[in-house]
Amino acid sequence: MLRPNELRRLLDRVSHTRHAERDRVTVLLSFKAGLRAKEIAGLTWSMITDPSGGIADHIALPNRASKGKGGGRTIPMHSELQRALIILKAVRGDCARPHLPVVYSERADGYSANAIAVWFRTRYAEIGIEGASSHSGRRTFITAAARKITEAGGSLRDVQQLAGHASLATTQAYIEGDSEAKRKIIDLI
Repeated sequence: MLRPNELRRLLDRVSHTRHAERDRVTVLLSFKAGLRAKEIAGLTWSMITDPSGGIADHIALPNRASKGKGGGRTIPMHSELQRALIILKAVRGDCARPHLPVVYSERADGYSANAIAVWFRTRYAEIGIEGASSHSGRRTFITAAARKITEAGGSLRDVQQLAGHASLATTQAYIEGDSEAKRKIIDLI
């Protein structure tokens, strides 16, 4: 799991790359939508656009772009991710066709899941974060969602559905505890 300052460092790093708009979207798909590397690689413009071609208020991730038979899901779009996608779509112009991948490559239509994993590992190494992977953004997303879900009137079942996990036990394995929160809860009892 990454701390907020580490995410800021990562976003700052990708803002100086040759494909800054694409790279920002790649990071935000992990941290603000909780997508796996496979899902980032498989995401097409049709999954994030509305019928008029504008960026939708959700990601409609079908099973074919996800993991397993039940991994497909609808994920509400975070405003920061939505803004980044609007910018990327404007930069891509005609290359933002419904069937094309959102995260593109110069040499091919898109990236493989493995290439996305390597991309994240390389970016983390560039900013000196050890032990992070393409799953770190997803883990950060799931933990943050679990910590805030009761404020939104939801439950861990909602976090499980956002993550696309078949089992709540899988979702729980992603969630990191917080010693300070444990102290605060004891004072509330």
